[in-house]
Amino acid sequence: MNFKSVFLAVFAGTALIVAALLVNARRPAVERNEPTPALAEATGKCAECHRRETSAIVVEYEQSRHAQKGVNCLDCHHAIEGQPSVEHKGFVIARALTSKNCAQCHATEYDQFARSRHAAPSWASVNGPKDFSPDQLAFGERYHPTWVNRAPMSIGALEGASAVTSGCNACHAIGKPNADGSFGTCTNCHSRHLSSVELAREPATCGQCHMGPDHSQLEIYGESKHGALFAAQRPHMNLRADPKRLTTVDMPVPTCATCHMSGLEGMKVTHDTTERLSWFLFAPVSTKRPGYERGQTDMKELCLKCHTRPRIDEFYVRAEDVVVATNNKVKATTAVVATLRKDGFLTPQPFDESIEFDEFDLWHYYGRTAKHGAFMGGADFVQWHGNYELLRNQVAIDEEAARLRASRVAPDAGAARPAPIAPPAPTAR
Repeated sequence: MNFKSVFLAVFAGTALIVAALLVNARRPAVERNEPTPALAEATGKCAECHRRETSAIVVEYEQSRHAQKGVNCLDCHHAIEGQPSVEHKGFVIARALTSKNCAQCHATEYDQFARSRHAAPSWASVNGPKDFSPDQLAFGERYHPTWVNRAPMSIGALEGASAVTSGCNACHAIGKPNADGSFGTCTNCHSRHLSSVELAREPATCGQCHMGPDHSQLEIYGESKHGALFAAQRPHMNLRADPKRLTTVDMPVPTCATCHMSGLEGMKVTHDTTERLSWFLFAPVSTKRPGYERGQTDMKELCLKCHTRPRIDEFYVRAEDVVVATNNKVKATTAVVATLRKDGFLTPQPFDESIEFDEFDLWHYYGRTAKHGAFMGGADFVQWHGNYELLRNQVAIDEEAARLRASRVAPDAGAARPAPIAPPAPTAR
């Protein structure tokens, strides 16, 4: 090839490149932001639009383990049995995703979650049984008798629908019954598109719901030695480690997930967060769980990764002493209110007299706080946020009971009296 031919070939090629650049420059910016080759290969057509319209979800997906494994958008978003579908830009997808979509690959994890208190009991504790199908109700009752087929939370009805929708159900929807027969969603803990095990191991993730005066686990953890060590060592911990291969090299300090779910150094991984628990701490008067011995044994085995057995046994003895003492205080005070109601000094309606709020706060806030503080190493929550408030409310209730009895004569013993009303049932946390 002579020099002239070479020059013409180079000139023609350069002209084509320049022309292409000029044409591309005139295209709208959103059309020039094409997905990376790796992303396009993994997600197909979805990324072409969502890179422009909802770019954050694409960025999160790129960082996920799903992207690394080649799981594409349609693998998760296609409608499966029992799910309403919608046509979307040439694809048929589920109108909304549920835990059933995740169960296509994570069946064991879903099965464990479905029989946990995070599932049916969580939703029922606020809303009662009305939203469950017969099969869902039967399933929930099989694992949690009386905790699913139960009355809804009475205080929610008094506060109003907006308080329940934006307050209670924002957390309790983790166990909401779905039309496809499943319960809840996995994204409350793992988030959408990132689908992160690291996020699920962060105490702050659990603390989105497990915080506040009625279940202050996040605050207790932050005060505890575990929480202080985690804050100091967080940069050196590998929260992304494979759950089935997790070691103390990855996580030498426990988070919520370590104690309640993780398979640390060969222990069984579980998505039933109650498997290692031994008491119903959230109840007004705590009782041992049906699997008390197994749950306590499993939790103690995990404690042995850091502590000696005598130290662990001593810790449990002290924690259970707090539970027993708190039970006695709650029983004594709720008996005072129950007797007032039985004798006609209180109306049958819940929460229409101040003493009923004091009684509710006694067990629902301060009793729970003392018991959780004892089992999680939060001394201040056992004492000042727990027992001190128990004592203060107990005195206030006794004084109010004496005032009510002195203010008017009790009804005639033979007169008809309103039926006693039970205190509000506890929410399943």
